[in-house]
Amino acid sequence: MSALPVLELPGRTLTIERGRPLVMGIVNANPDSFSDSVRLDTLERQVEHALALVAQGADLIDVGGESGVTYTGVTTADAEIERVVPLVERLSAEGVLVSVDTWKPAVARAAVGAGAAIVNDVSGLAGPALADVAAASGAGLVVMHTRAQPKQEHFHDYRGAVVEDVEQFLRERMALALERGVRAEQLIVDPGPDFAKTPQESAAVLQALPRLQGLGRPILLPVSRKYLIGAITGRPPAERLAGTLAALLHGVAAGAALVRVHDVAQAVDALAVWRVLEGLDEVPEFDAGDDTLKWIRA
Repeated sequence: MSALPVLELPGRTLTIERGRPLVMGIVNANPDSFSDSVRLDTLERQVEHALALVAQGADLIDVGGESGVTYTGVTTADAEIERVVPLVERLSAEGVLVSVDTWKPAVARAAVGAGAAIVNDVSGLAGPALADVAAASGAGLVVMHTRAQPKQEHFHDYRGAVVEDVEQFLRERMALALERGVRAEQLIVDPGPDFAKTPQESAAVLQALPRLQGLGRPILLPVSRKYLIGAITGRPPAERLAGTLAALLHGVAAGAALVRVHDVAQAVDALAVWRVLEGLDEVPEFDAGDDTLKWIRA
């Protein structure tokens, strides 16, 4: 099984095998995420939830202090820092690998200073200073495709060539990051499903993941509870688990190296079964005398 390009982060180098993506659990420290059915309204609840996701199999935790929804205003950098930095500090002290979901350089700088190892930028490097944070700290940098400004709803006219636009945009932004001093080994690419894309366009981009492997960097697959899945299934965010797992397994088969999910335990189970059926793993040892594996008993 060939290895994906290595990912260099502060103090560690990761090599991700095909079919064995890093599972990124999501912890929102903001009050308005569209996909959270339960609000984690205190630092203790956020830490507890994050550590539970790690226990379920998350390899890293993505901490966000501002929702990407377009029906609320932009959060100030100071407010976002107040939300994310204490959580990053607590998780880093527990040895958890942390990424910070932000497009603001001040927030990224504060989070990296608190121990975050990855900056997950959803602006497509709209502010190049984010690349400066990664260059100075050695943190990983997610370069995402979007043709919309953060917190603004916009459907771009790709003239039927959305895949080509994604590939060209990511190449240009990767080049910008390199010019600002980021090393190629720090970069992760994200095709940006739902961002400035209709569900049809998001589907086309996810179908083209094998082509995007030509960018030479690990691909982040953020499909959990996405609008694309709602458009296909007709279900609200809290009922999109089955659709999420279908998109996740499609993406991993196509080469995704990281998967960003809310439901970590279910994603880990789906990946384990998929790997056995793909011949990547053997059926693990199990207790043949455990009747709970066979049927429900009252």
